[in-house]
Amino acid sequence: MLAKANRIVRANDYRAVVRRGTRFPAPHTLSYVRVTPGQEAARFGFIVGKTVGSAPVRNLVRRRLKAAAFELLGEVPAGADVVIRALPASAQASWTTLHEEISNAVHRAGTR
Repeated sequence: MLAKANRIVRANDYRAVVRRGTRFPAPHTLSYVRVTPGQEAARFGFIVGKTVGSAPVRNLVRRRLKAAAFELLGEVPAGADVVIRALPASAQASWTTLHEEISNAVHRAGTR
């Protein structure tokens, strides 16, 4: 589970990352990455809408995304905010597929 310091919880923070962050589309997810200088820890946020499926399906997708983010925490540069939006196809995606998509977005953001 992500520590409180590694979670985006305020709506304004989500909005800022989605509006001003770099967008990385993938078949099952849409990732936004924004680096904020002066911030100490990398933070993750998740958006899983009703288009993904029923509540149990959305919760399963959210748990998979959180587990993938936890494993990638060491690879994300300090000060980076990452918001991951689950697309409807993510309901049928495996954990490894979601992990690869998030990993690719984080690595591509680090090279920019």
